[in-house]
Amino acid sequence: MFNFDNQHVIVSGGTRGIGAGITEQFLKSGATVVVTYSGNDEAANAFKDKNSQFGNKLILKKFNVSNTQEVEAFFTEIEKEIPSLEILVNNAGIRRDQIIASLNEGDWDAVIDTNLKGTYNMTRFAVLAMMKNRYGRIINMSSVGGKLGLPGQANYAASKAGQIALSLSASKEVAKRNITINNVCPGFIETELLKDLPEDQIKEYKSQVPMKRFGKVEEVAHAVLFFASKEASYITGATLDIAGGLNA
Repeated sequence: MFNFDNQHVIVSGGTRGIGAGITEQFLKSGATVVVTYSGNDEAANAFKDKNSQFGNKLILKKFNVSNTQEVEAFFTEIEKEIPSLEILVNNAGIRRDQIIASLNEGDWDAVIDTNLKGTYNMTRFAVLAMMKNRYGRIINMSSVGGKLGLPGQANYAASKAGQIALSLSASKEVAKRNITINNVCPGFIETELLKDLPEDQIKEYKSQVPMKRFGKVEEVAHAVLFFASKEASYITGATLDIAGGLNA
């Protein structure tokens, strides 16, 4: 559908779930993809082996997006390995669900640091790299939860709403440099996270979706590739729900 030959992409949290699907779609479309992950070496190596046909077009890097020093070191290192940076997908994220009365400070900080500060860290250094060529595409993987405010997800919802707000401000700052920043908000998507839920919980979630089904990873990835394409050159600061009608 899209051609990303000679383009270079960073996908944070890109070895599992939605991130893995996004990475694979970029690889199939000709891009060189730098995939970041924070801890699961086994999953990362399995992902690398699964996509071995892409050879050196798939690059793995391990660091924590919430750690500013590690992010800066990553960008310093990657600038020596790829000639330019065209696309960043801020996909790294975690959830630690709990009702607000029982939500401890550690779980609040962990989610905000990874999901929101991580987006800030990666976006900041990516913009500096993209400004050199006066071109860039940044896509933040937010969530409909950031607009709906699902129970037990005050920390997660705050982080995802924050991503959208960050994009609205930053997109205005870099628009004249031909850099766009947009948001994709998935709803319930078929990943390993949902597969672990009890059957009755799955039925309850599906009943909330007007389309009465969960989305596929590929359906999210195609939206990301559109925002990342040259064809989406006049879209910035936008938010697209991929949620089967489950909208705020």
